[in-house]
Amino acid sequence: MIQHLDVDGVPTLLAPTGGPMHAGLTFRVGTADETLARSGITHLIEHLALAPLGLADYHVNGATAPAFTTFHTQGSEADIAAFLTTVCGHLSDLPVARLDVEKEILRTEWSSRGSAAVDDIPLWRYGARDFGLSSYPEWGLSAFTADDLRQWVARWFTRENAVLWIAGDRVPTGLRLALPSGVRQPVPVASSALPTTPAYFVSGARAVVLDSVVRRTTAASTFAGVLERELYRSLRQDAGLSYTTTTGYEPRGDGYATLRALADALAEKQDAVLGGFIDVLAKMRVGRIEQADLDATIAKREDLLATTEVDAARLPGYALNLLTGQPNLTLDEYRAELKAVSIADLHDVAGEVMASALLMVPGGHTADWAGFTAAPTHSADTVDGPTYRAREGAGGIRLGVDGVTYLQTDGPLTVRYADCAAMLAWPDGARQLIGADAIVLHIEPTMLGLPPGTIQAIDAGVPADRHVTMPARSADQIPQPKPIERQPEPARRSWWEVPVMVLSGLGTLLMGGVFLLLTIGMFVAEEGSEDDTWFWGVIVVGWVLTVILALPIVLLMRRRR
Repeated sequence: MIQHLDVDGVPTLLAPTGGPMHAGLTFRVGTADETLARSGITHLIEHLALAPLGLADYHVNGATAPAFTTFHTQGSEADIAAFLTTVCGHLSDLPVARLDVEKEILRTEWSSRGSAAVDDIPLWRYGARDFGLSSYPEWGLSAFTADDLRQWVARWFTRENAVLWIAGDRVPTGLRLALPSGVRQPVPVASSALPTTPAYFVSGARAVVLDSVVRRTTAASTFAGVLERELYRSLRQDAGLSYTTTTGYEPRGDGYATLRALADALAEKQDAVLGGFIDVLAKMRVGRIEQADLDATIAKREDLLATTEVDAARLPGYALNLLTGQPNLTLDEYRAELKAVSIADLHDVAGEVMASALLMVPGGHTADWAGFTAAPTHSADTVDGPTYRAREGAGGIRLGVDGVTYLQTDGPLTVRYADCAAMLAWPDGARQLIGADAIVLHIEPTMLGLPPGTIQAIDAGVPADRHVTMPARSADQIPQPKPIERQPEPARRSWWEVPVMVLSGLGTLLMGGVFLLLTIGMFVAEEGSEDDTWFWGVIVVGWVLTVILALPIVLLMRRRR
């Protein structure tokens, strides 16, 4: 049974465990509460709170998620009391002497992070805001000051915005949670970058991934388990197309949950995996769901509910519900809801899944043939203003009083200043504007014929709190237009060339005409005297002279070319 307690004004949950004592302090704040231009502040504070602890002899960890930040530890009662007391002390008095060090550590962490198939899904669904920010780097790190961090702590890392949970038989002796007072913060409202669903986008990953948003219900979480069984049977067991077929169900904190499914694929089998994946979704959408799969999923969950550690295992999720105002069911209530889930309920969930579906397909493939609409990769409109062409290729940039449009052959990219989530600014003048809808517009002054003052006008148009200063680029990182190939200069022409060509032409015509008539006369004349041989010799010599007279014309014309 989970007990409700209070420690220093922080709501506290306590449940028994047969293993080592472990505990967590969870705050209702995460990346979704930030902005793109100032992203990373929650993660930075989490690092600063843990950094002075050094290398502990027991397990300690921190995690920043879209809507929550948790400090977790496992060890003895004394270890847990010391850890949580120290973390709260650091939050109240941040060790800002380590600020620059921790910034560099976070940059290194991001640069070394491996890419996962699902990393880009949030930005495609939500855009460059709230729940979509987990797809982006922490660009705000360089700008944060100690005062920025203290203000963030005062708003978010408070007693009223936290829940402590402990898996153990009692609250550790000596535990103190010295946190500032504040208010409980609501979960941010989720945005959308998708004009319509179901939708799809193309990725370079060798996997098919489904992302959907459904109402948070027991039937929806059960559907995830049933879908996983169907994908495994269809794509791995029967067809041998995939190795990994998995699903996930994650409450968002606002009454909805993200439901995902993934199937990997070899390059030569991507068509088959995509087709088989969509067939499974279509099958469940029309209600063709096996009762045996539902029974097996329910039985597996009932087995987990029967373990002695069930209450301790529920503590993290229970704490999140408490922070967000979502209902917490008793074990008996959850068992009753689980047993009541029917095929009809799963059919309804399948309808929700397909209605909100965002499908990630491998490169070179589409899903429009299955009723999915391509997610937008270009803007639907452009700004009004003068247009400046690119120095190479087609396209150019159009500058308006309220934004910028980059014109491309395959469609425009428009970011209006009011909707700009962040503008990355390089010292050499390059700018990258990222719209709230995740449209990215890159401006390289070296590649555009822009009038003086253009970059300054763009900087003035974008609100100052959305500017992100980027490190200087080396010369070879700045694109340059290809040099124009110079045409060889024409040869100089002398004054005497034309007269020589005229005289040569006249002489050739005159002599060639005379000897042409003589040649014709010899062919039509009757056979005559022995003097014919002499005449033929004269004609041959005449034609040789004609050719010699024509040579100046040929040589001078070649010289001119």
